[in-house]
Amino acid sequence: MADVAMPRLSDSMEEGTIIKWLKADGDEIKRGDELVEIETDKANMTYEADTDGVLSIVAQEGDTLPVGDPIASIGAAGDGDDQGQATPDTASVADAADEGDSVQPEPIAMPVAGAGAATTTAASGGANGSPSAPAAPPSVAAPSGTAGPYGAPVAANGAPAAPAPESPAAPAGPANGDGGTPATTTPAPAGGASGQGDGRVKASPIARRMARDIGIELGVVTGTGPGGRIVKADIQAAEQQGLVGVSAPATPQPTAASAAPSTPAQPAAPVETPAVEPHFADAAPPTQQPVGIPPAPAMAEVPEGGTAKGTSTRQGLSRMQQTVARRMAESKATAPDFQLTVEVDMQKIVKLSDKLRKDAGDQPIPSFNDFVIKAAALALRDFPRVNGSYRDGEFELYSRVNVGIAVAGEDTLLVPTIFDADRKTLGAISQDARALAKRARAGALTPPELSGGTFSISNLGMYGIKRFNAVVNPPQAAILAVGAIEPRTVVRNGKVKIRSMMDLTISCDHRILNGADGAEFLVRVRERLEQPLTLLL
Repeated sequence: MADVAMPRLSDSMEEGTIIKWLKADGDEIKRGDELVEIETDKANMTYEADTDGVLSIVAQEGDTLPVGDPIASIGAAGDGDDQGQATPDTASVADAADEGDSVQPEPIAMPVAGAGAATTTAASGGANGSPSAPAAPPSVAAPSGTAGPYGAPVAANGAPAAPAPESPAAPAGPANGDGGTPATTTPAPAGGASGQGDGRVKASPIARRMARDIGIELGVVTGTGPGGRIVKADIQAAEQQGLVGVSAPATPQPTAASAAPSTPAQPAAPVETPAVEPHFADAAPPTQQPVGIPPAPAMAEVPEGGTAKGTSTRQGLSRMQQTVARRMAESKATAPDFQLTVEVDMQKIVKLSDKLRKDAGDQPIPSFNDFVIKAAALALRDFPRVNGSYRDGEFELYSRVNVGIAVAGEDTLLVPTIFDADRKTLGAISQDARALAKRARAGALTPPELSGGTFSISNLGMYGIKRFNAVVNPPQAAILAVGAIEPRTVVRNGKVKIRSMMDLTISCDHRILNGADGAEFLVRVRERLEQPLTLLL
C-alpha cells in the first residue's frame, strides 16, 4: 500500500489544506485521475494519482497538514479485508486520533481517610449520608441565619449570634468529619464540559486553528470529543450556528468567604461599619474646569453590547493572505532594502501609443506598463545580479529573465510571471500580461506561473499614484515601482516645456545590490523608455 503525501505544489509551500476530495473513500482509481483539490499558499490546485489501486482517505476535508504528511493511501483491491472490524471503542479512539486529540482516561478521585465529605459536590450527600442542599452561587449573598465569616453564625438582624455550647463528649477531629461541621460546596467555574480546572479549554490543535481562523471563541463551543474535548466537527457546527464573533461568558470568581480555609467556629465581636456613600468604578472624582478651556465634548452614545469604537468582527485570513503577510514581514525583517527614484520622459511613448491606437482600431495595443516590462527585461540582461537573488549567504544568478507583474486579486496580491520577457516582442508581452491578469482574478494560475519570477514590477499609476516604494519579494533582489504619467514642466535646452513624465522607484536588497548597481540599472531602463523604437526591435 502506497501513501499519498501532502505534495509540495510551489517552492514556498509549507503546508496545504484539503478543500475537496474528488474521489470517495474506497473508490478504485487509475493513474492520472484527479484525487483531491488542495489550497496552497499560491492558489487552489488539483493533485493527480500516480498509481493504480483503491483509495483510502486519511485526511478529511478542511484539514491542514504540513508538506510530506500522509493524506491518503492507495492499495491493491482486497487490502484490509482480513483486518477485522473495529470495535466502537477502537473506532472512537481512531476518530479522536484523526482530530489530533489524545485520549485520556477520566480522572478518578481517591478517598482520603478521615476526610468524610470533604470532597462533596452538589449531588453528593452530607456527613450522615443525607442529601446536601445545592450550594448558592458566589454572587448570591448568604441568607440570614447562616454561617458568617470563619464559620461564625449570624443572626437574622445581621449581628453575630451567641456561640453554641461545645459538647464535652465530642472528640476533636477534622472539619466535616463525623460529628464535625459539614463542609460547604464550592461551585465549579463555568465553561461547559470542555473546561479544565485551570481555566483552559480542551480542544484539538486542528480545532484551535480553525476557531482562530474563523473567529470563534472556544468558550462558547460545547465539546463532543473524549472528555469533553472540542474537535473539528464542533467548530464546524458552531460556525453553522452563527457563533462567529460571539464572546464567551465571564467565569465567576469565588468569593472570599468560599475561598477562605475552614477553621473552627470562633465568636466574632460586633464591628461597627461606618456608612459610606455608594461608589461606582466608572464615576470619576469631580474636578473643576480650568478657566479659559472649553469643556470636552460629550462622548457619542455607545450602542448596547459595543464599545466606543462600535461593534467589531474578526475575519480569518485565507491561505494566500497568510502567505503574503508572512513573506512581506520576512522581507522587511531580513532584507536591508533601499530605494532609488528617477524621472522618465514618456512623451515619445505617449505619442507612439496614440499612433498605434489609431492604426489598430478595435485591436488591443500595448499598455504603458508593457513598455516598462520590455525595457526592464532588456536591462536585466546587462545586470545579472539585479535578476538574481540572495540565498543562504550566496548569490543565485539565473539564465532566464522572468518578470513578475503584481496583480490585485480578490482580497490578496498575486505576482504571475511573464517568462523570457527579454526575448518576447512587445505585442507578445502585452498578450501574456492580459491573459495572466484574467487568470489571476479567476484563480486559475499554475505554481510555475506564481513562483518562477526573477524580478518583479508593481504599477499603481492607473490609480493616480505618483510615486511609491514597493516591498521586495523575497528571495528576489529588487522590485520596480511604476507611478502615474502626468504633465510636468521641465527644462529642455534652456527652455521650459510641458512633458509627460513618470517616476520609477526601485527597491533593492542591499545584501546583493549596492547603490551603484541599482542606479545604473534604473538609468538603463530610463534610456530604453525614452527611446521607445528600441523596444520594437
